[in-house]
Amino acid sequence: MTEEYGPNFISITDEDGVEYELEVLSTLEYNGSTYLAVIPAGLEEEEAQEFGVAILKSVEEDGEPILVAVEDAQELETVNDLIMDRLYEESEE
Repeated sequence: MTEEYGPNFISITDEDGVEYELEVLSTLEYNGSTYLAVIPAGLEEEEAQEFGVAILKSVEEDGEPILVAVEDAQELETVNDLIMDRLYEESEE
């Protein structure tokens, strides 16, 4: 789905086989990696604010792209700041 038609949604499955639908708020290319800012799909604005935005990193495992949590605190802080700046700029436009 393209931006002109609305937000992007993805489905992911965790290691326990539980499937989640996420709304992708923004993507960012940084230091050769792709990061996604996501929230659970279908949340009302208040619920989304309570949950907060999760940052996931796309990595390759066995030749397949997977999304993982960013474990390095400095990397997470940097990417979070860049994505939040981008989302703030987009909301002002």
